[in-house]
Amino acid sequence: MFGRKDKIEIKTPAQIDLMRKAGIVVGTVLERMKVEAGIGVSTNDLDRIAREELTRFGADSSFLGYYGYPSVICASTNDEVVHGIPNDRKLVDGDLLSIDFGAIVDGWHGDAAITIEIGTPIAAQTQLSNVTRESMWAGLAQAVVGNRLTDISHAVEKTIRMAGEYGILEEYVGHGIGTKMHMDPAVPNFGSPGRGVELQAGMALAIEPMVTLGERHVHTLADNWTVVTDDGSRASHWENTVAITEEGPWVLTALDGGAEYFATHGIPSPAAAKG
Repeated sequence: MFGRKDKIEIKTPAQIDLMRKAGIVVGTVLERMKVEAGIGVSTNDLDRIAREELTRFGADSSFLGYYGYPSVICASTNDEVVHGIPNDRKLVDGDLLSIDFGAIVDGWHGDAAITIEIGTPIAAQTQLSNVTRESMWAGLAQAVVGNRLTDISHAVEKTIRMAGEYGILEEYVGHGIGTKMHMDPAVPNFGSPGRGVELQAGMALAIEPMVTLGERHVHTLADNWTVVTDDGSRASHWENTVAITEEGPWVLTALDGGAEYFATHGIPSPAAAKG
C-alpha cells in the first residue's frame, strides 16, 4: 500500500515480539472481514466494523489520516486494484473485493491484505485470487537470512507466470515495515533472483503481490487514491508482514504465524513454537 522511503530498520527479537501484537490485531480483523463481507453489505459497513475492532484491541489505525486517507481499511472492488476508499455501494453477487488493513500497537505496525469473493464464486476470479495468494506465500518463504531481496521478488513472479497469463503491477510494491508503515527496502513483485540487499535477522517486510486478469497497466482515479486497471480487468491483492529471524520466516499478520504453510512445504520457521 502507498509507498515511502526510509532507512532499513533492524529490530531486536523483543521488538519483533511487539510487532507480532500488531500483526495479531491485523490478522484477527481480516478474519472478521471474511465473515462480514457479503451481498448487501457496503464497504463503509466493513470500515465501521474495523474501527470498532481497533477500539476493542486498543490499537490505532496505520491508514487513517495517512497523507489524508479517510478510512481504516482500503476496500478495492473488481477493477480497483488497491487504495479503494470505502463507500455506501452495496456489494453484489460476483464482486471481487480486496481489503487492506493496518494497525499500530505500542508504536509498531502490522499490514496485510486479503481478497474475498462475494456470493457465487467465479472460476477465473477464484483462480486469480488463489494464484495471487500462493505467490505471496512463495515470497514469504524466501524471507530467509542470507537470501537477497529479489529472491522474494523472483519467487512471487515465477509463481504467477507459471500459473498463466496474468498482469503483475510494477508501480506498486511491498515494503519494509516497523516503527513506520512504509520503510526501505521496496520489495518488487518481479525480477531476477540474487540481487538487492542481503536479508538479515531483524528485518521485517510487507510482501504484497497485486495481480490482474488482464494487462498490468493502471491509473489513479480523480479521488487521488483508487488505483484501477486500464483495461477494466479484475484484480486481486494479498499481503502479509513477515519478520526475518535466525530460525526462519515468521509471518506476523498470520494468526498461526505461517506454521501450517511452512510445515507443509518443509520450511524451517519459528511459527510452530511462537504461534
